[in-house]
Amino acid sequence: MPGRADRDPAGGAAPRGILRRRPERWLFKGIYGLVLASALVAALDVPGGEAEPGQDALWVLLTALTSGAAHGYAHVIARRASGDGATRPSRVRAVLSEWPLAVAVLPTVAMLLAAEAGWWAEDTAADTALLLNTVLLFALGTSAARAAGLGRLSSCRAGALDMLIGLVIIAADALIE
Repeated sequence: MPGRADRDPAGGAAPRGILRRRPERWLFKGIYGLVLASALVAALDVPGGEAEPGQDALWVLLTALTSGAAHGYAHVIARRASGDGATRPSRVRAVLSEWPLAVAVLPTVAMLLAAEAGWWAEDTAADTALLLNTVLLFALGTSAARAAGLGRLSSCRAGALDMLIGLVIIAADALIE
């Protein structure tokens, strides 16, 4: 028998899978993580500066973990301020539920670590990470829209709007450099 978390609001069994159960969680936190990783990799990749991809990877990961913890803790503070007497385990769960944000930065971290290992130049890793994150923004936006029940064309439009964020970061990076 399905548990409470496996039911949709109408009372039927909800589809299984991470995106199908909580698309809004992945949409918000995944997009936030991808945008955060893109902005950080663009900012840390200073033209003409000394390449430090390992240090950049550490900064991207630490910033994502800190941002996730801060966002989860902000939810705890908001509940406390609203007078909701949430128990301690739900406070911890609120912070730990931010894990999709940290997962979203891992492709960027992996590319920077590959540059640290000498597999490619840091500039190439940064540019590839920006491009991959932009494609992932499209994929995540499209998948979340499909999971929410939108049609293919509407889902592609939603993904394209999400992808636009990545394109803006790429354009800003090109203009600033």
